[in-house]
Amino acid sequence: MSPIMVPEEVPVIKEEKKVEVMPPPVVKPSPPPPKPVVKTVKPVKPAKPVPAPAPEAPAEKKTEGIGPDYQTSLSLSRQSSSSSKRSKKSRSSAPSIKELGRWRPEDDLALISAVQQTNDLEAVYQGVKFSKHFSMREVEERWYSLLYDQTVSTLAQQAMRTLHPDIKTQVLAKALFSEDEEKLLAKIGTSSCLEYKSFCCIFFREVNRLFKTFQDLITKNVTIFHPSRTAKSLHSYWLLMKQYHLLPDQSVQPMPKGDQVLKFSDAEDLLEDNQLQDPRDDILEQELDQFDRRQKRQIQQLENEIPKWTVMVENVTGVAAPEFDGQTLAVLRGRLVRYLMRSKEITLGRTSKDNSIDVDLSLEGPASKVSRKQGLIKLKNNGDFYIANEGKRPIYIEGKPVMNNQRCKLNNNAVVEIAGLRFIFLVNQDLISQMRGEATKPVVQA
Repeated sequence: MSPIMVPEEVPVIKEEKKVEVMPPPVVKPSPPPPKPVVKTVKPVKPAKPVPAPAPEAPAEKKTEGIGPDYQTSLSLSRQSSSSSKRSKKSRSSAPSIKELGRWRPEDDLALISAVQQTNDLEAVYQGVKFSKHFSMREVEERWYSLLYDQTVSTLAQQAMRTLHPDIKTQVLAKALFSEDEEKLLAKIGTSSCLEYKSFCCIFFREVNRLFKTFQDLITKNVTIFHPSRTAKSLHSYWLLMKQYHLLPDQSVQPMPKGDQVLKFSDAEDLLEDNQLQDPRDDILEQELDQFDRRQKRQIQQLENEIPKWTVMVENVTGVAAPEFDGQTLAVLRGRLVRYLMRSKEITLGRTSKDNSIDVDLSLEGPASKVSRKQGLIKLKNNGDFYIANEGKRPIYIEGKPVMNNQRCKLNNNAVVEIAGLRFIFLVNQDLISQMRGEATKPVVQA
């Protein structure tokens, strides 16, 4: 029995030695961190041994991918968020940039200087004259955008820097007066200053004293007055304050009491429009409407008869008015004189000692601008009349000019104007028709 017990105990001791020898080499290469991970994953393996490595891979990626992959994802998310914020900012700033085109740099400069002077946007809206009409809301929005919108303020500052110095001085010279400036100007009484209307009758000493009063006021209060203020601008504003009775030594006239009226404008304000209208009379208005209707009907009838009367006048003044005889070929009729044309060629002009003219135009009126030999009228064998200009000034036939060394055909009832003198050329149609008939007859040779 004893030999059997010994071999049983020996292998047990050997196994224990092997177990004791194994743990030290495992501890040296530092595998303790992976071992607990495997132990935790093992309960998942027995259900399905094949998909077990799949959950291990994402777990290892999560623990091992904390470096570059996570940083790239963070950078992409930050870029997307920053791009969305920029797009939002650009959208919000888009309308403000569009508004820059309407507000000119002169307007921005005037707005800034006026607000700095008065600290009241309503006073700026009422007192400053911009290049365009802006509402009160637009003025407020522009001021707040200049204060808080960085893009608008930077663009406005750049535009104001590019302004010409003369334009800047003109805009700043029109800056509104502050309350402190008005208080200082109010200290100057009406008796210590002269008006502009006395400039023409005072000496240079008085003029110098006038400007010296305001110049001293500026030098003593440099910190209060605007840098663009001058003695002339202070004096003009002081006169405006005096006109509206804003000076302390001025007495304002009291309002009228009872029936006492001081001015015509006050009496006009007391009247009411309803009192000025007379009571309505229906019978009178009906008669006036009938009379008005009757007058309009008569006017309409006369307008319809105008063409008939014009034809009758043309017939009367055309051929029947002048009395032609058997020797008169045509008549040049003026306002005062009638010139008879009894030869085939006559000359027009102004008579003198050395020059004789058939038709003296000086008999009709002032002929100082008419040449001594202004032109001639000639009848051709075919019965047509022609006028030729030989003077310096043009002759107008039916409103068309005939210049020097030119000619034009004269028809019946043609208007001829020579140096402001107007004539009507009338043709003896009966005599001219006879002449044309004789010219067309065949010549019989003996």
